[in-house]
Amino acid sequence: MQVSEAEVPSGESYAYKASLIGSAHRFELTDEGLSWHISGRSGLWPYDEISAVSLSFRPVSMQQHRFRADVSHAGGGRIRILSTSWQTPALVAPQDNGFRDFIIALHARMAKAGSRATLTAGLGRRTYAAVLAFLAVLAVAMTGLLIRALVIGEFAGALFIIGFAALFIWQVGGFVRRNQPQSYSFDRVPKALLP
Repeated sequence: MQVSEAEVPSGESYAYKASLIGSAHRFELTDEGLSWHISGRSGLWPYDEISAVSLSFRPVSMQQHRFRADVSHAGGGRIRILSTSWQTPALVAPQDNGFRDFIIALHARMAKAGSRATLTAGLGRRTYAAVLAFLAVLAVAMTGLLIRALVIGEFAGALFIIGFAALFIWQVGGFVRRNQPQSYSFDRVPKALLP
C-alpha cells in the first residue's frame, strides 16, 4: 500500500511506511489524544500524558531530506514519526507538508491540553559534542594534509583535498547546523527541524 500526501487530511492525521514490508504507521489527532497504529499495535495517548517530544534532522542514503519526531509517553513507550515513506524498493518519498502540518497540530493540541512535556530539538548534548570533537580532529588532519601537499608541490593533491573538504562541509554542515541541541516551546517549534 502506498501512502501519499494526497491521502493525509491537513494536520489531523498522518501515515508513513517505515519499510517496504509491513503496514503503514498511522497517527491521528483526536479529541481524546494521539491515536497511533503501528505494526498491529495501537494506543491512545492523552495529550497531557505525552512526556516528551524530540525533533531532529536524520538524513539517510535513500533520502537526504528526512526529519524525525520522537514522542514519549509518561507511562513508558516511545513512537517515532518520520517525514518519508517507502514507495518502492528504490524510492523513498518525502511527505514534507503532511509531516509539518501534523507536528504543528500535535504541538497545538498538547499546548491546549496544558501539557508539561519536555520539548527538545536536535541531537543529545553528548552526541553533539562527540560529533563536534570528531569534526575538529578531521579538520586538523585535513589541514595538515593540505599544508603538506602545498609544501611538497603536489597542487593536484591540494586541489583534491580542497574539493573533498568543500563537499564534506556541504553534506555534513546542514546536519550539524540543524541538529544543534536546544529546548523550545509549544508556540516556537524550530523551523529548521520541519520540512
